[in-house]
Amino acid sequence: MTYERFALIYDDLMEDAPYDAWIAFLDRHMKKHGNGGARILDLACGTGELTVRLAEKGWKTTGVDLSETMLIVAQQKISEHGFHVPLFQQDMRELEGLGRFDGIVMFCDSLNYLLKEEDVLRTFERIYQHLEDEGLFMFDVHSLYKMNHVFLHHTYAFNDEDASYIWNCFPGEQENSVEHELTFFVRQQENGLYERFDEFHVQRTFPIAEYQKWLEQCGFQVLQISADFTDDPPLEQSERIFFVCKKLSS
Repeated sequence: MTYERFALIYDDLMEDAPYDAWIAFLDRHMKKHGNGGARILDLACGTGELTVRLAEKGWKTTGVDLSETMLIVAQQKISEHGFHVPLFQQDMRELEGLGRFDGIVMFCDSLNYLLKEEDVLRTFERIYQHLEDEGLFMFDVHSLYKMNHVFLHHTYAFNDEDASYIWNCFPGEQENSVEHELTFFVRQQENGLYERFDEFHVQRTFPIAEYQKWLEQCGFQVLQISADFTDDPPLEQSERIFFVCKKLSS
């Protein structure tokens, strides 16, 4: 999973993603539970769509992503909007040297790319170290229902004049994991011909109780577990699970 070519068309494919709903969720809980600070770390920031919106809302924002190409796209986008947002290329499992933040967010199921329990736990530990006292950590993950009933054995397709894709979902090797095989056909500006490239992504999720146990093990207080951008508890067929967690004062 390199995102090298994928980064260049990512925004087109995510055009309908609910970025404003993520921002509203963050705003709501920072006002309700936050420590009053304004420093936000957008972890796994990708091409910066959420990062720009955070800056527009007045948050003092920093972005981190593993992919250099994603960060290049994000930097261009941030500059075009006239903001100054520090961007860093780091692995979420190895966060270091970024200072402390009043809020850390990791949305758009980015945590689901960690396939091992110890990697999730290590990421939570690193996030805890980068939070101010009373700071909030908010993230979302795919539910067990979505992984095992919405994704598995399904095929999705998209087609327009400039880009098309075929997306097949297969069971992964690990429990509650899915392998995403994507084939893209992207029109080249210089000659109008279509170039094919393939992407292979694997995601895994864990039971809600497991996430809660690991968060509490790291020292977080789990304030809320909800579903699908609401503050309501997850139901059997909820698809996206949200966690709001606080680092208690030491």
